[in-house]
Amino acid sequence: MRWKSGRRSSNIEDRRGIRISKKTAAGGGITTIVLVLVAMYFGIDPGVVMQVANQGQGTEERVEKVTLSATEQELTDFVSVVLADTEDTWHAIFQQGGAQYREPKLVLFRGAVKSACGFAEDAMGPFYCPGDEKVYIDLSFYQDLRDRFKAPGDFAQAYVIAHEIGHHVQTLLGISQKVHEQRRRLSGRDGNALLIRQELQADCFAGIWAFHADRTRQLLESGDVEEGLTAANAIGDDRLQRQSQGYVVPDSFTHGTSEQRVKWFRKGLASGDIRTCDTFQAGDL
Repeated sequence: MRWKSGRRSSNIEDRRGIRISKKTAAGGGITTIVLVLVAMYFGIDPGVVMQVANQGQGTEERVEKVTLSATEQELTDFVSVVLADTEDTWHAIFQQGGAQYREPKLVLFRGAVKSACGFAEDAMGPFYCPGDEKVYIDLSFYQDLRDRFKAPGDFAQAYVIAHEIGHHVQTLLGISQKVHEQRRRLSGRDGNALLIRQELQADCFAGIWAFHADRTRQLLESGDVEEGLTAANAIGDDRLQRQSQGYVVPDSFTHGTSEQRVKWFRKGLASGDIRTCDTFQAGDL
């Protein structure tokens, strides 16, 4: 990616100097991250579980001096540029539709973090919290993306951010709230199916950002699209389950298969048009 000359965002919130540890109430002992992973497996909204798990529990915070390596400093700079570019893309798209885009914050943390959705640990990976309209990421995830998921490259890293920003777009458009309300009335299996459509739409929105980043600002270089497709393919539910347990349970999927994630990322990338991302009306995902 040709990113080094790009604009830096002012919406980075750096909490890497804040170390958070969990204080568990009597009778506790199960960490929030375990509960969240179990919830995702069974199709329960992780945000709800995070809030419940934090009831009766507290956190301790201490501030530490942060020393960034040259590599981490460059990665911080990169994230700021990608965030700024998503801002430029979605401002333009919202303006074309007669609306105003509200910029989210991106929180950098190490180890654990508190959000409006509750306490979260780095093992969750990057996430978006609609309660405070912030994206949260521990930059060590990018090492996992490269080593564990075999999806290296700066554009693969940018895709992860663009996907989470896609969830912010869904919040602004009222899509996330509708999904949440509908899932409360559905069975676990049907609720999962709806959640998959929401996740695939966020992949499509990430593709839309990539389209405009390339056509408008020429950020993309040869091989970048392939990096993004590799990342989308690497984190499909089927592939992750096969990696972790040796078999897949389709009824427990919450993000879509590798093939589906690649397909919808491609749709956004090919069109740059938000109207092509209506996964909720699509007969074939």
